[in-house]
Amino acid sequence: MAGTISALKIQKRNKERVNVFMDGTYTFAVTMNVALGLRKGQYLSDADIERLVAGDERDKAYHQAIHFLGFRPRSQAEVSQRLHEKGYSAEAIEHTIQRLLEQKYLNDEEFARYWLENREQFKPRGARALRYELRQKGIDSQAIEAVLSDLDEDASAWAAVQKKLRQWQHLPEDQLKKKVMGFLSRRGFGYSVVDQIWQRIQNRLTGSEQEADWE
Repeated sequence: MAGTISALKIQKRNKERVNVFMDGTYTFAVTMNVALGLRKGQYLSDADIERLVAGDERDKAYHQAIHFLGFRPRSQAEVSQRLHEKGYSAEAIEHTIQRLLEQKYLNDEEFARYWLENREQFKPRGARALRYELRQKGIDSQAIEAVLSDLDEDASAWAAVQKKLRQWQHLPEDQLKKKVMGFLSRRGFGYSVVDQIWQRIQNRLTGSEQEADWE
C-alpha cells in the first residue's frame, strides 16, 4: 500500500473530505484539515497510511457522536452502541467516548437526572420502572440510586393517575380501584405507594378531602 501521493481531490458530495490517490489509484480519504498536511509527490509508508486512516476513523466517529448528542442527552452506552451500529472499530469508539468525557459532553449521572426530569414532566413512573429504564441505558447502580434518592414517588404517582381519573370518575368503585391499581403498577409503583394513592382517591369519593374535582 505504501507509495507516493499522485493527487488530492475534494469530494463532490462532501467538501470537507479529500480523496487521496497514490500512484494513480484512489487509496483512502481524510478530512480537509488532515489533507492540508499532505501534498502531491509525498511518500507515505504503510505505517503512515495506517495512522492517517485510523485518525480519520476516530474523527468521523467523534462527529457522528456529536450529531447523535445534538438531538438529546445520551448515556455512554447509548453513544457506544450507536457508533458500533455505524460500523466503527472498538478503538475509534473508545477514543471517542474518552474525548467526549473529557469535554464533558457525556456524564451518566447528569443523563440520569435528565431522564428522571423528563419522565416526571411527561410520563411519571415509579422507582422500579425508572431503575429498569436507566439500567437499560447502561447507567451504573450508584448513579441510579443517587438520582432516585430525590424521587417523591407519592407525588409522581398522583401526577401519573390524575388525567386517568377524569376518564374513570364515573366508574363503580370496585372497577375504579382495579383501573387505578393496574395502571400505577404498570408504571412501576410499588404496592405501598399504590395503596396510599387509592386511599387518597377514596377520601375524594367520600368528600373528606376538600379539593376541586381531581386536580
